[in-house]
Amino acid sequence: MDMDAAPTPFTLRSATGLRSNPPSLDSTVLVIIDAQREYTTGLVPLTGVDAAVDVIAGLLAAARTAGSPIVHVLHEGRPGGMFDPDAGGAPIAAVAPGDGESVVHKTLPNALAATILDDVLGQIGVKALTIVGFMTHMCVSSTARSAIDHGYDVTVVGDACATRALPGPAGAEPIGADVVHRVALAELADRFAIVTMSAQLSSGKCW
Repeated sequence: MDMDAAPTPFTLRSATGLRSNPPSLDSTVLVIIDAQREYTTGLVPLTGVDAAVDVIAGLLAAARTAGSPIVHVLHEGRPGGMFDPDAGGAPIAAVAPGDGESVVHKTLPNALAATILDDVLGQIGVKALTIVGFMTHMCVSSTARSAIDHGYDVTVVGDACATRALPGPAGAEPIGADVVHRVALAELADRFAIVTMSAQLSSGKCW
């Protein structure tokens, strides 16, 4: 046996016997995080955001057809600044809230921190969440991590999320958006969420 060989990667979810196949979309609450113009035509453009918006639009249409609960989370900034409600903070038209759909405003990355999101979800009465939106490593990740502490079962749809490149720590080379995105999803898949892709939702396949 090669003692120096790298061990085969595994997730803590699989090691502890947690569910690995995603639930159907119509049995969950679709939570759309920060689908706002700041990320498309505003101050914080994301890599792959247009493709992700198209995927979110498809999931949103499917959820509406199925009559599934939908919650839109919008980051609320200050007038004249980032996420100004009348500018970059406005919803992306293709995935904007529809009549009767819940809207929750937040000021922190975690959508469950200092918001009414937990109360809204409690009124809906469904403990399974399908989370999509922006940014993968920031608000999607922090919300998914917090959600398990609140007793929710979380699925994150990877191709319905996007993020941006980041500076390397301590002066290191920048980290590309694709790497940031994939690492954020891998971290979530290790314990916090079932990570799947939109095309795999109906087949029950996951990360």
